[in-house]
Amino acid sequence: MNQFAELVARQVRSDVAALPERLRRQPRVTPRWQRAINIDELRAAARRAVPRAVFDFADGGACDEITLRRNVRDFGRLALAAHVLADVSELDTTTSVLGERIALPLLGSPTGLSGLLHPRGEIGLARAVHGAGSIYVLSAMASHSIEEVAREVTGPKWFQLYMWRDRALVSEVLERARAADYRAIVLTVDVPRSGQRERDIRNGFSIPPRLTLRSCLEGLRCPRWSVAFVRDPRVAAANLQGRGIAPGDAVRFAEYINEQFDPRLQWADVTWLRERWSGPLVVKGILRAEDARDAARLGVDAVVVSNHGGRQLDHAPSALAALPGVVDAVGDDAEVYLDGGIRRGTDILKALALGARACMVGRPLLYGLAAGGPAGAAFAMRLLAEELRMAMALTGCSTVTRLDRTWLTGVDRL
Repeated sequence: MNQFAELVARQVRSDVAALPERLRRQPRVTPRWQRAINIDELRAAARRAVPRAVFDFADGGACDEITLRRNVRDFGRLALAAHVLADVSELDTTTSVLGERIALPLLGSPTGLSGLLHPRGEIGLARAVHGAGSIYVLSAMASHSIEEVAREVTGPKWFQLYMWRDRALVSEVLERARAADYRAIVLTVDVPRSGQRERDIRNGFSIPPRLTLRSCLEGLRCPRWSVAFVRDPRVAAANLQGRGIAPGDAVRFAEYINEQFDPRLQWADVTWLRERWSGPLVVKGILRAEDARDAARLGVDAVVVSNHGGRQLDHAPSALAALPGVVDAVGDDAEVYLDGGIRRGTDILKALALGARACMVGRPLLYGLAAGGPAGAAFAMRLLAEELRMAMALTGCSTVTRLDRTWLTGVDRL
C-alpha cells in the first residue's frame, strides 16, 4: 500500500512539474465570433466587443423598431415547398446583376460610418463581399472615402448617393465615383429627413462620441475596440469632409449633413441624375408598386425594395412583404433587389423565389466587423453562403435561377 501511495505521489509531482510546459502548449482559445454558428450568435459576439452606444447605432431602428422587427419576422411567414429526388449533387449560386456575373446573390449593402465598429470599416466590408464573389456598395456616409476604398479594394463596387440640396456637391461626388471606376450609382430616396433612432437618443450617441463617465466605462469593457479607436478614429463621413467647415468642428459638420437632406425631392430629380450619370442607375427605398413603375419609366436599371433597414419610417411594411408587388409592377423593365431582414440562407432563397434578382445584406456584415474585424465580416458572408447552399440542397433546387413562387407557401400571409 505504501508503495502504491508513493507511486501516486511521484506521478502527481511529475504532473505538477510539467504543468507550466503543458500550459504553454495549450492552443489559444478560439475567439467568440469564430464559434458562432449563425448570424444571431455573431450578433451576440458583436454586442460584447464594442461599446453599447456603438452597437446600438449599427443594430437599432427607428422609434419602436416595429419595422425593424417586421423585416426579420416576415421571412418566418413563408414556408419552403421542397422538391425531392431532384439531384442536388452540384449547386450553382451564381446569377447576374446589371449584366455582371456574381458568384453569390448577396450584395454588400451601403452602411454609413462603419469605421466606428472597426478602423478598417468599409475597406474590410468590401473585401469580405468580394471574397465571396459579389459586389460591394459604398455608402455616401462611409468612414472611408471613395478614393480610399477604390485604392485598397480592387473588386467591383457601386456607390450609394443621396440627392442632397447642394447639387454642386452631388455633381462633385458623381465625378469622383466615375473617376474611381464605381460601376453603378445607387440613389437612396427614402430620407427626406432623418428618422428618430431612439436608442441613439437614450445613449446620448454623437459623432464623434462624447467623452463621459459612461463612455469611459464602456471603453474599459471593450479594450480592443478602445485601443483601435484611439489609434485610428473613424468618426466622420469621409466623402463630405471640408465644405468650408473647420476640421474638428463635429457639431457644425453634423448640422451640415442634416441640412442636406431635401424634403422637396420629386421624380424630376431622378431624371436630373439620370442625365448626369451614363452608367447603371439603381433606386433604393421603394416599397410601393406605383413608385417602382415610375422608376422604371424614367430609365432606372434596378430598384431596391427597402425600408432603410427599419431606420426611417416605423410601422412601414417589411421589405419582404412589399417585394411581390414591386416585382409584378416592373416586370422585365428593371431588376429588383431586396434589402432588409436577411439573417439566414433560407431568407435569401425565399427572396429569390419571390422574384428578387439578388439580396443586399447590411447588419450581419456589421456584426462580423464589430466582433472580428474584416475576418469577422468575411465569416458572416461564409455563414450565409453555406446556409444558402444547404437550403438549396434540402429544397431540391440545384441553381438559384430556377427559383420562383412555386417553391413557397404562405405568400398570401405576407
